[in-house]
Order: sequence, then C-alpha cells, then structure tokens
Amino acid sequence: MAAGLSMLPGPASRGQTATAKDRPNILFIMTDDHASHAMSCYGSKVNQTPNLDRIAKEGMRFTNSFCTNSICAPCRAVILTGKYSHLNGLIDNSVTFDGSQQTFPKLLQKAGYATAMIGKWHLKSDPTGFDYWNILPGQGVYYNPATIEMGVQQKHTGYVTDILTDQALGWLKARPGDKPFCLMFHHKAPHRNWQPGPKHLDLYEDVQIPEPDTLFDDYEGRGRAAKEQDMTVATTLTKADLKLTPPGGLTPEQKAAWDAAYGPRNKAFEEAGLEGRELVRWKYQRYMKDYLRCIASVDESVGRVLDYLDQSGLAGNTIVIYTSDQGFYLGDHGWFDKRFMYEESLRMPLLVRYPQEIQPGSVNSDIVLNLDFPETFLDYAGVSAPVDMQGWSLRPLLQGKTPANWRTSMYYHYYEFPAEHSVKRHYGVRTQRYKLIHFYNDIDEWELYDLQRDPHELKSVYNDPGYADVVQELKAELKRLRAHYNDTTGAPV
Repeated sequence: MAAGLSMLPGPASRGQTATAKDRPNILFIMTDDHASHAMSCYGSKVNQTPNLDRIAKEGMRFTNSFCTNSICAPCRAVILTGKYSHLNGLIDNSVTFDGSQQTFPKLLQKAGYATAMIGKWHLKSDPTGFDYWNILPGQGVYYNPATIEMGVQQKHTGYVTDILTDQALGWLKARPGDKPFCLMFHHKAPHRNWQPGPKHLDLYEDVQIPEPDTLFDDYEGRGRAAKEQDMTVATTLTKADLKLTPPGGLTPEQKAAWDAAYGPRNKAFEEAGLEGRELVRWKYQRYMKDYLRCIASVDESVGRVLDYLDQSGLAGNTIVIYTSDQGFYLGDHGWFDKRFMYEESLRMPLLVRYPQEIQPGSVNSDIVLNLDFPETFLDYAGVSAPVDMQGWSLRPLLQGKTPANWRTSMYYHYYEFPAEHSVKRHYGVRTQRYKLIHFYNDIDEWELYDLQRDPHELKSVYNDPGYADVVQELKAELKRLRAHYNDTTGAPV
C-alpha cells in the first residue's frame, strides 16, 4: 500500500513473566505542555536540557511519540485508562473524570505495588488507585501553591516545581520498602502563563531566542480551521502572559540591538514603538524566554530525582519515563498552545530508561501513543492487560525488537469546540509519511499533508490529483481505525 497502512490488530500485551521479586519500580514523570523541540536531546535550537538528556543517553528516545487528543485533561485520562477519550468519557477539559473506572494504578495496586500520585492532576475528581496522593487543585499556581494531600488542603511557600520535587523525593524515601513502587510525578510547568522560578528569572536575559521558520505563517495553504483559530503570539497573548506592556518606544541601544537582529526598522516602528512584525517578535521573545525558564527548573528537578535513584541504589531496577501530556507550539505557525493535529502539538517527548533491558543511547522511530503507556507498565509488572485497553505494550520496542505487525498508522480525535482558542473539531490518521485530517462540526473540510515533502505542513495536497490514491487509501484506513477503536462520534468519513 502506497501510504504504508497498518491492517493488523497489533502485538498482544505480554505482562505475564515478571515475578514479585524482580518486578521493576516505575517512575513516571510528566510535564504540562513541554514540546519535544524544547529539549536538547531532540535537537532543540532554543535551549539545553542536560538532565533530560541523561535519560536519553542512558535509555531510549522515541522520535514518533504522539497523543490521541492534544489537550491536557483528556491526555491524562487516556494515560490512566489506556482507552481513547470517547470510551473513558473525558473528551475535553470541561468533563469530570470518572474515577470509579478501571485504571492502571488500580491494577498495579491490586498486584502489590505501592502507588502514589504527586503534582498536577487536573481531572476534577479525586485520584483513585493510589496509596498516597498529593495534588495541585485545578491548574495550580507557580508561586506559594496549595496542594491537596489525601483530601486535606495545605499551603506551601516557594516555587511549585521545587515544592513538588521535594514532595516526590519525600515519598520515595518514606515508601514501603517491601514493595515495588509506581510514582506518577506530574509537574505544572511549563503551562501558561509561564512564571519562572527565582533561580532562573534572568536566564536568557541577553540571549536572542531563534525564531521558528513559520513564525509569520499566513495559512494560505490550508483551510478555515488554521485561519480561524485564536492562539497566535501576535494577538492572543495577554499582558498577564507577557508580564509587560509592549514598549511604546526604544532606547538607542535597544534600537541598535533590534536593527542588528532583524534589519532596518520601518517608519511606524520608528515613530510609535513596536508594531507589526517587530511587535510579534518582541512578544515571541517574552513568551519563549519565560517558557524556557520554566523548563530549566523542570530539568533541575529531573536531575535531583535521578541523583536520588543513583545514590539510593534504585536506578538499576527502576523504569524512568519522561514525557509531556502533549506537544506545544513555540511560535510555530505563529502560535502557542496545542489542540491541532499538526505536528508540533501532536508529537510528545518520550524518554525511557531501564538499565536491565534498554540499550543506552538507543532511538526508536516507530509510531507510539500515550495510549500505550498503561499496557507497558502492566507488562513490566507481570499483570495481564485487560482486553478493553486499546494500546500496545512498548516493551518489545524498548528491547530493540519491533514486532513485524507493529502499527504503521495512528488515530487522533479532538473535540473541544466551541471553546477557548477556537480550534475546530477534527479527527485524522497519520502514517510515517502522510497525514489526513477531517475538520467537522461547523465546517466540513479535509486536509492532506505529505510530511516528507512538506514537514512544516504549509500546503494541503488533498485536492491535488497526484495524491488521489493516497487520499482513497487514507480514508479507508481512517474508517478502519474508527471502527477498530469503536469511535462513532463526530462526522462520518
């Protein structure tokens, strides 16, 4: 098949070989809105993340890790349940998670694991399946946050990333020593509105952050959805996001710096301060520097936890996973936020270290999903995955053995419209080379991208006669995936 489509049901979850004695610990670290292209192990042009790079150097880095619904709460529900949003019930951020349903922490708990959840929960209901939980209420705040520990709210003094790290380390040190553990450690950072910690307030102060190639995208190669969103650096960022009012005039030194970085200023810029592209560039720098400062704190946190695992002798039998709930736009297409099926928000970072099975410095390019995480954890714990979970265990990939029938396509579905940022409802299929998206609800538009020829997704080729066969094959695959995952929501293919 020209589009490289997958017609097989996929590898069966193993999960029946581990014994109580050799079952590994599981440390799942997840940030909120951390784009993989803001990590140096993924080739970042904007920052360095030495402690995250340690996981990549000592484990496996996945280059095609994707989410099934690029928005915060639904991604968290998918990871807990191993089911798509339409089945676990949490299709968007407005819904309360049904904590009575089956989750992988409950299954691990039943199998004798000590389970804990620390940090950002964002699911409205209380956590279930955890021996211990201590969560941020709602989104949480960056400075002097409150947390809810086993139902009791407490106020803390300090920076949220540091406080959550202290709590995670505290639980690890006090955990039951006779059980393997599973700790879900979720950071608030680097979620909007990107408030840096005290140690990093001046980081990047004298640095010009490189701009993405598509910062001034005009969306002419796409349909209404890309044009009608409300998530641009130019117009959507608020004073609270930027922490400053855009300047109405510049000092001679500032003018010289802008001229050196971007060329001669226009007349409006000279007379009235920042305007047009110069204003967008000023906002981009403000946004990105605070975003990257938040990530610097996360990277330090990861280093502290990795150091503890080394010093305590736990590193050798602990699976360490680092990921984010979804990707994020770092000025790409002129945007921040996520939601779209376009690459920057569809793609998540995924690093996994487990010295007993994973070759250091290994890289995997197979298509993997956040849907796969629960079955992977159950597999390593020696627990058979329930038949209604929809993912596949990543264990064979982590061992360097891609099964012959591993998926070559993935399914995506986003629901939250009308809502903040005005991203249209859509679903789609992505293969290694192509992506087909169907926008529906108040519109009915299709887009097709050849990722090999157009990696920035600037021009849809859906109506190009040269891609007619690809469209036909991808629609058939999309229809198959919707049936396979039992998704009858949204407009028909």
